[in-house]
Amino acid sequence: MSAVIDIDIGGTFTDCYITREREQVWCKSRTTAYDLSVCMIQAIEEGARRLNLSIEDLLGETEMIRYSTTLAMNKLIQRNGPKLGLIATRGFEDTIFIGRCSQWADGIPFKHSRNIARVQRPVPLIDRTMVVGAHERIDSNGKVIFPLNEDVFLEQLRGLVDRGARSFVVSLLWSFRNPEHEQRIKELITEEYNDSHLGNMPVFLSSEIAPRMYEYPRTMMTILSAYLHQSMYQELIGITEELRDREYQKPLMMVHNTGGMASVLKTSAVNTYNGGPVAGVMGSYYLAPHYGFRNVISADMGGTSFDIGLVAEGSTRFYQFQPVIDRWVVDATMIDVRSIGAGGGSIIRVNPLLGNQVVVGPESVGSHPGPACYNQGGLDPAVTDADVVLGYINPENFHGGKLALSKELALKAIEEKVSKPLGISPEEGALIAKRVVDAKMGNEIYKETVLKGFDPRDFILFAIGGAGPTHATGFAEFALLDTIVVFRFASTFCAYGSSTMDLVHLYEQSLHLHLLDVRGAWLKEFDAFNAIVDGLTAKALQDFRGEGMKDAPIKWQLELDMKFGGQLNTKRAVVPVLKLRSEADVKAVYKAFEKEYSETYSTMGLTPEAGVEIENFVLRATVHHDKPELRKLPVVGPDPSGALSGKRPAYWHKIGWKETPIYALPKLQVGNRFNGPAIVEAEDTTIVVEPGWSFEVDQFGNNLMKKLGA
Repeated sequence: MSAVIDIDIGGTFTDCYITREREQVWCKSRTTAYDLSVCMIQAIEEGARRLNLSIEDLLGETEMIRYSTTLAMNKLIQRNGPKLGLIATRGFEDTIFIGRCSQWADGIPFKHSRNIARVQRPVPLIDRTMVVGAHERIDSNGKVIFPLNEDVFLEQLRGLVDRGARSFVVSLLWSFRNPEHEQRIKELITEEYNDSHLGNMPVFLSSEIAPRMYEYPRTMMTILSAYLHQSMYQELIGITEELRDREYQKPLMMVHNTGGMASVLKTSAVNTYNGGPVAGVMGSYYLAPHYGFRNVISADMGGTSFDIGLVAEGSTRFYQFQPVIDRWVVDATMIDVRSIGAGGGSIIRVNPLLGNQVVVGPESVGSHPGPACYNQGGLDPAVTDADVVLGYINPENFHGGKLALSKELALKAIEEKVSKPLGISPEEGALIAKRVVDAKMGNEIYKETVLKGFDPRDFILFAIGGAGPTHATGFAEFALLDTIVVFRFASTFCAYGSSTMDLVHLYEQSLHLHLLDVRGAWLKEFDAFNAIVDGLTAKALQDFRGEGMKDAPIKWQLELDMKFGGQLNTKRAVVPVLKLRSEADVKAVYKAFEKEYSETYSTMGLTPEAGVEIENFVLRATVHHDKPELRKLPVVGPDPSGALSGKRPAYWHKIGWKETPIYALPKLQVGNRFNGPAIVEAEDTTIVVEPGWSFEVDQFGNNLMKKLGA
């Protein structure tokens, strides 16, 4: 037999999803931030136990481990990366310090950016003394107009090393058109500091990391890759050694924020940013057709954040271009996932400056000390405390009973920090806090759909994450959604999502071409266009060969960043041809752009008379992997009484306290149905069915909730 293991390491919990032939199991372990190999092995051991195997036997038959984490980015917050040296083009040494003028506001909440007197620019990752300007120049067409002065550069290089540089970033002007000087600088560094001297110090070239125009985001992308490289390398070395010790000899694949994955050797640290939430979106994309849905909202409520992703018209079509990581704009293409500070650990406060308004988040108590009910010294009330006070979460069965909660401490925190300032009971204070966070999440979903040109009522909701099922009916109402799916593996959904992903490499190259000029003439010279595609295709084939997939069938997809003449911002469109061979191909490219543009901005925004310009090429190369099968199960019947485990008081909006039936999720069978209020308990999550909602176990064994009367 063969197996595939998917791991998603989060800040609080590590999720594991194992597919073994036709059998799937999932589990969670507490994340051990001091050594991620520990929590990863613990999760795999628990999964092996559920399969009645030893971890050695499981790993021995495992064909692939897919791994996603955002913890590399936490290293960025700590600012403990290596001391870097930056080599820029002479005259452009201050690019990263100038930013794009708005650098002071990048990556901070809007309300903070309004307080201009207190906002501070981010502390640079590279000190100004560690930046040198190489004597060279390449023009916008890639022509060398001033050769690299190697003698001057070597003198500059020795100065950087003397000042402590142990890794180098090279980002020269127009290097994406001609990387000759960047490559030569790397050769000089390698020759000067090889293994027999200081050691072969890492060199990162912008022409390899982000071969796109706009020097500031291109440079920052390369700097972040270099800054996070060492910590990510050490993390992966520890994990790889632990796996090798247990007889695992197959690839370790990393989930990318582009919606695919690649081997560790083909992955830069920045590509892993937001990998877990992106895997959740890809899992939603895979599951939506099983339900006949083309429009799905993936809503992941965890301990700290609430992540929203869209599958629209059967496609994960939305990307972030030049996203902000920490406080810096980078040149990367990421599937668009909107995150806000709303989770089980979000802090509840009463703000007297806002007329005693209850505010939830964005600050979080984190996993340590955690919510007050964790009994780890936390004093601030959090959303989880409110759920405990309201009777939704069973303190004795949280995380399958592995983490006992204190209702008394939750009640005390809510009473002191919320109900007393408002002059109300603790349960009323907890309910207000719950409604506030539900409204915050629901309104964010509403905005996310409307601002992308859709009606939220045309979408259904996939509620995922540990806290998602608990609050799903609450935030769905604020988002005007009336259908919710909670999967059996909802709390480990991002790990499941990576099991549905293919091996994908994404290659980008900037080149400015006029697809249609202002005279109405179509592009006639195809050589430049096709040369870019040929170059990107060659890179893909080389990488796949290096991953042992020389003969694997590859699916090719070309995407172009285009704009109408005179515009600043581009719109990406998937085009129906890979290369241009006729005017019909050119017109087909335009039609694809026109469709994508008009769906986003309406047909009134189309201005072909101003011309159409291509700015960037994106080649997506995909090798298909088998996906876990979602099988239909026999219907048992509507009666859920066999899963009824008892009743307990719960506090509901417009009802108050009510004895509420409690169902055990593992005992519910296909076809079982009931109406809220009700609570469904699982080992790793709690599903809250509010009044006015129905609950049913569907044909796949998952849980379907619908608004009554919708």
